[in-house]
Amino acid sequence: AEAIRHYIEPFIEQLDAYLKRPDLSGSAALELYYGDQIAEVERRDFKGGCLLGNLIGEIGDTSETCRIALKSALDRYRDMLAALIAKGQTEGTYRQDRSALEMADLLVNAWQGALLRMKIERSTAPLEQCCRTLLGEDFRA
Repeated sequence: AEAIRHYIEPFIEQLDAYLKRPDLSGSAALELYYGDQIAEVERRDFKGGCLLGNLIGEIGDTSETCRIALKSALDRYRDMLAALIAKGQTEGTYRQDRSALEMADLLVNAWQGALLRMKIERSTAPLEQCCRTLLGEDFRA
């Protein structure tokens, strides 16, 4: 459980840093963040993906302690995404007929699926499609 908390922290810190940058809109911050993530998986030759997603698939239902830690980590990550989406909503970039939390949940779910496809396709195309479709189209006002 401690390893899970430790793993998610750099992602939370990175998202928080983007959120606090006055020169970045919410949408620009999300696009920059996910662009960085795509570049990193490409640099690692499509290996690894998301440890959190991997652990959810492997041990998420075998240990209550790990399940709670995984849910907490995923919720923290989702909440940071929701804060950036809410910023984009306030700025008028993102649609307001859905809650930022609902859109963040959709983004997390789609991203995790795209990471799995990235592994078998050995391509960033699923990740790029996820970002383009959600951040560039579906979330837009």
